[in-house]
Amino acid sequence: QVQLVESGGGLVQAGGSLRLSCAASGRTFSSLTMGWFRQTPGKEREFVATIWWSGSTTSYADSVRGRFTISRDNAKNTMYLQMNGLKPEDTAVYFCAADKDGYKWATQSSVYDYWGQGTQVTVSS
Repeated sequence: QVQLVESGGGLVQAGGSLRLSCAASGRTFSSLTMGWFRQTPGKEREFVATIWWSGSTTSYADSVRGRFTISRDNAKNTMYLQMNGLKPEDTAVYFCAADKDGYKWATQSSVYDYWGQGTQVTVSS
């Protein structure tokens, strides 16, 4: 079992930055593929970024590539999402997720086994 807790969300103006964190516990963090997803009311959960267990491989949604950076610190059992150049359309609840099987290109939500409770990000225009 893995417990995930997100933090770092908030209200920011367009063009601003936020850094989300996801703290994991309960299983060897360094063996997990980790990901970020986001969701707005009435829409399906959307893939944002994923990072392989070693941190050597990452993948991003086209909508955030070049603006967001996913990273992890296995010594701290924590994953991050640095979000720069935020736009109003980035407004959503952001969820972190963990995949125990270690898929390298885990862009589908169905791949993930564990989820956090989410943190709200609101970008004002």
